[in-house]
Amino acid sequence: MGSIGVGKTVIRKEAWEKVTGQAKYTDDFISNHILTAQMVTSTYAHAKIQNIDISSASSLPGVKAVLTGEDYPVLFGQLIEDHPPLARDKVRYYGEPVALVVADSAFTAAKAAAMIHVLYEPLPVINSPLQAVDTNAPLVHEKMIMYQIVKEDIYPNYDTNICDQKKIRKGDAEKAFEQCDVIVEAAFHLPQSDHIAMETRSAQARIDASGTVYIKSASQSPFSIKKIISKIFHLDQSKVIVEVPFVGGGFGGKAPVQLEILAYIASAAVGGRAVRLTNSRENDIVSSPCRMGLEAKLKLGASKDGMLQSVQMKYLVDTGAYSDIGPTLTKAIIVDCTGPYKIDNVHCDAFCVYTNHPYVTSYRGFSHASSAFCIERMMDKLAQKLNMDPAELRYKNALCPGCTSPTQVKITSSNFGNLNSCILKLKEIINWSEGTRMKVEENIIRAKGMACLWKTSNSPTDAVSGVFLTFNPDGTINLNCGCVEYGPSMKTTAAQILSEKLKMDINHISVNMDVNTKYSPEHWKTVASMTTYMLGRAVLRAAEDVIRQLTSIAAVALHCPREDLEVAEEKVYVRHDPSLFLPFKELVHGYKFLNGNAVFGPILGQGSFIMNDLNILDQETGKGKSGPFWTVGAQAVEIEYNKKDYTYRFIKAATVIDAGRVLNPKMAEGLIKGGMCMGLGLGSRESFSYDEEARVLDTSLRTYKVMHFGETPEYLVSFIETPQIDAPYHARGIAEHGIIGIPAALGNALSLAAQAEFDELPLVPETIWRMKTGGIL
Repeated sequence: MGSIGVGKTVIRKEAWEKVTGQAKYTDDFISNHILTAQMVTSTYAHAKIQNIDISSASSLPGVKAVLTGEDYPVLFGQLIEDHPPLARDKVRYYGEPVALVVADSAFTAAKAAAMIHVLYEPLPVINSPLQAVDTNAPLVHEKMIMYQIVKEDIYPNYDTNICDQKKIRKGDAEKAFEQCDVIVEAAFHLPQSDHIAMETRSAQARIDASGTVYIKSASQSPFSIKKIISKIFHLDQSKVIVEVPFVGGGFGGKAPVQLEILAYIASAAVGGRAVRLTNSRENDIVSSPCRMGLEAKLKLGASKDGMLQSVQMKYLVDTGAYSDIGPTLTKAIIVDCTGPYKIDNVHCDAFCVYTNHPYVTSYRGFSHASSAFCIERMMDKLAQKLNMDPAELRYKNALCPGCTSPTQVKITSSNFGNLNSCILKLKEIINWSEGTRMKVEENIIRAKGMACLWKTSNSPTDAVSGVFLTFNPDGTINLNCGCVEYGPSMKTTAAQILSEKLKMDINHISVNMDVNTKYSPEHWKTVASMTTYMLGRAVLRAAEDVIRQLTSIAAVALHCPREDLEVAEEKVYVRHDPSLFLPFKELVHGYKFLNGNAVFGPILGQGSFIMNDLNILDQETGKGKSGPFWTVGAQAVEIEYNKKDYTYRFIKAATVIDAGRVLNPKMAEGLIKGGMCMGLGLGSRESFSYDEEARVLDTSLRTYKVMHFGETPEYLVSFIETPQIDAPYHARGIAEHGIIGIPAALGNALSLAAQAEFDELPLVPETIWRMKTGGIL
């Protein structure tokens, strides 16, 4: 008997395909007759389009079509429909697609794209969120009032660059500050950055003779693609079929819809022929959506014994040229704005603002790595002013059952977990007691910094997930779901949950690794660390469905009541006499009596889940419930800082997460380590920089630096298990959480080591040198 159930390390279902190189990704599906599309992108961040000369490109042999924004005057957007597929009238960010060439080869498409000449009239640029809210700022979108608002909780400020604003009003922050013994204030600057998934974004499209559109995409959101394309091009949803094979990393960057629309209009322009569109690394960085930027100001007050009393916050979210998911990122900040701490008086304003930067989308942690940097740096500043151990300050202010969140949701051990246990465990594994700042050599300082984290979901209040189960004649099971496998081993987790419920060998459960919206049951999106919760509950309901069917058939065959039957080890047996049983293979396609009579039929199981008990936040106070639970944790980073040349190296990074229950230990550990590595990259090097015309300067991996394997520290991972009662086998989502507190922990460690206050990212040696010397050689 193979592995059964949860709590055990299981090899992921797709492991062999990936390690042997047999796994196929979107751009691996290339036929001899497929055409290639190539984007022409803007060389300005903000400019009027005076003319696009496509004549030379159109006449080049092998070119099948050339498209501009005038060919498809439509707008799309997940929250605000403000985004043309190809720029019309003006461009709003450097790298924005302005034309699309379709040709019989990649060489010809690239050659033709280079022959297209665009005449621009430059416009003043918005190069930061602070510029965006200036009274005299030019408008990125002059006609925002004409855009359709897709979601009801979006609140634009028309005739400004503010496309959404969110508030938290809890208690009386202003009055509470009057009672505070200690107050700290700071401003923070966090730039945009990129997802840098190994597989760049890619899409293919074709349209058959009946008008059915077939999209193949490297996407985390196939059902969103289906809905958006059907809506903006007035197609029946049954006429749009989206297929997602393996995805080579997502991190949120493959949740939006962009290349799929361009691939569709390219196919439509050539009579429905198949067209492929795959980003170069450069286009993936600057043309497709990136991670949000943030400007923030915080004021935090406490009593002299370190108990937090009041906080005032202002966040400016850089959503770039188009809104995309920016308003939801803004909402995510305010929902968890206090960090996992008890603060009864909260005044928080968050604004989602247009700039002439690349537009943004979700990124691992969904804005929490940025907001956590701000509040966790404030906690260290407060600890320093109080002359208190930063760990003790966090411990005594940690939320606990009976408290309420910023949006006034009651905290329980089930929906929150145990943060203080995480803090204590973190102190143990990072050896906090030995000291947080130590001199190693004459110019070498070793220092430790910590940060706490929490995150809840901001999914739609009606997000759904579904599962179909079918049986093979030998009794093995096929599991079909609509979630996308792009790294977190979600489909293996689904098989584990089914294995546990049916008490059967996981090796006898086959999972459809692709997603096809024609036959896969709908799953909202594979994002937000919510797939275990949503899909897992759907799996359990599907398992209950097949158990009911199996026991109904077996009750007839075994001549006993259903309630006397149990299901385990791929058989149905009588509870009080296990020697009386029938194997699955004799039941799953109906039961046949000895005389030849057959009853019932194939067992087809189904299970579904819809998010419930969530609501829209109050516009004025922020009161409401945006997610079903939080995952909490504590993280630390240990560094060695060289005072002579302002460099540092990583020694250790540690994470303790309250996982509710760990379903697959090695996979869980790997997920957390991967997130920690990303967090160190964000903290130490990853960012976009812009010239004075808002053009991105980091357009390739030559200039956009990521972590190298040889630079990684020793990773320490541990888990606390406080059951989440309503979750599948009590497990919390953990896929994003490894990244959230790491940049802040690094900032705290380096601030302590260098004895300076670092309130911006990334923390490169030049930043340290400038802070320590004032930029004077």
